[in-house]
Amino acid sequence: MISDKFRRELREQAKLWQAEGLIDTSFYQQLSERYQFNTLETASRNRFLSILMSLGGILLGIGVITFVAANWQVWSREVRVALLLSLFVAVNAAGFYLWRIPPSRSKNSHPNMPATKGRNKLLGEALLLLGALILGANMALMAQMFHIGGSSYGLFLAWGIGVLGMAYSLRLTSLGVLSALLIGLGYWLAVFDFSSKVEFSWVEVLVRQMPIAASIMFVPLAYWCRSRAIFAIGAIVLILSLQVSIVQGLNQTWAVIIFCALPPALLWGYDDAMWPNIDSRLFQPTARSFALVFLASLFYILSFHWFWPDAPNPYLNPAPPQPDWSWNLFTTNVAVLGALTVFEWLRLGRLEPRRHKQKGVDLTTGAIGLLILITALIPLYHLNFIRIPELATFLFNVLSFLLAVGLIREGLALGNRQSFWGGLVLITLQIISRVFEYNTGLLLKSFVFVLCGIGVIAAGLWFERHFAKIPHE
Repeated sequence: MISDKFRRELREQAKLWQAEGLIDTSFYQQLSERYQFNTLETASRNRFLSILMSLGGILLGIGVITFVAANWQVWSREVRVALLLSLFVAVNAAGFYLWRIPPSRSKNSHPNMPATKGRNKLLGEALLLLGALILGANMALMAQMFHIGGSSYGLFLAWGIGVLGMAYSLRLTSLGVLSALLIGLGYWLAVFDFSSKVEFSWVEVLVRQMPIAASIMFVPLAYWCRSRAIFAIGAIVLILSLQVSIVQGLNQTWAVIIFCALPPALLWGYDDAMWPNIDSRLFQPTARSFALVFLASLFYILSFHWFWPDAPNPYLNPAPPQPDWSWNLFTTNVAVLGALTVFEWLRLGRLEPRRHKQKGVDLTTGAIGLLILITALIPLYHLNFIRIPELATFLFNVLSFLLAVGLIREGLALGNRQSFWGGLVLITLQIISRVFEYNTGLLLKSFVFVLCGIGVIAAGLWFERHFAKIPHE
């Protein structure tokens, strides 16, 4: 699918070619009709209207809920149920009717061009989003009327699953994002709900099995909607729930190596083409960006000296015992995602040399794999063999510096501003943190701040000045 960014850049270049006499007016008109230059402003306006109508739908839903709450005690139970069901059906029916109106498309437009959404379609999508919000209100109020007990996280999880079914049925990105947010919120409410009793119910199984459940629920939906937002939120829910599962399910002897190594390895090795009937790499850059963010955050946290002397001893502080079914669910999470990670990296080792026409794995992938291995081995050695707080602190400072330099190098080589500025911010943050962590005078702190400020400004100006000369992919 051709993006609006490409069309906008093509229109600017076509105007420049026409002004320089490289193309005539008729050829420019053909390009304009094929790529719909005249709809660029309309597409931007429709995106703004979509956001505006979504916000209006949310506010309208809050207003309706407030109105119902104000008169709730006056109405009988039958009136309440009829009102809730009628409101839910009416809003979703109206939204579905408006949403089904076909979008407009020019006769001479490119077949891969996205169709322009009409106002009726945007209004229908906003009403469907409102209907998803009404679903949650109905579930809460129905449970209250019929005295159905339950936890708050169970409500959010059930609500999110209901919205997820709507998102799959209609293939709507907004509903998919709302579902991922609701399920993620319900999961974290369950994690922090220490007062609740752990019972073998579908909610508890879903919470403890969230890493696998998130991948099943959100990854296919992200491809179905071609939405990076759904994939990103689903990946965040998957990784954070996997970390919680590792901490709760394993003793610290082996949990540390899985905690540090499995998430970045899973994210970096992800390849869209490993799924059947998918030949594009739509979400691989997002997954690899998350892997780099995870490694940078981990390196930064473990580079502080205070972390290592206070690190828990697995023999003096054993993990609390877990029920047998909880242990089985945990082993399922690690086994399934671990097997997927091994498959991803074996596939990388087999396909990347063919893609780059070289012997061995790509240099960047090999470097990331080495960083992941070192990241897991240092805490494992420190916690289970010999305490090395000074050496571990030094090594993670070195790893953080190497990652920052690698990001800057990739940014310069590929013309990627995010990689360049990410590496520059990481190395600057590392220098400033070391100055504040250790007992240094104000004069040295002032000198470091001034030096870092001058370095960041100079590096940024130099990068932007030579950005046009950097080869782009």
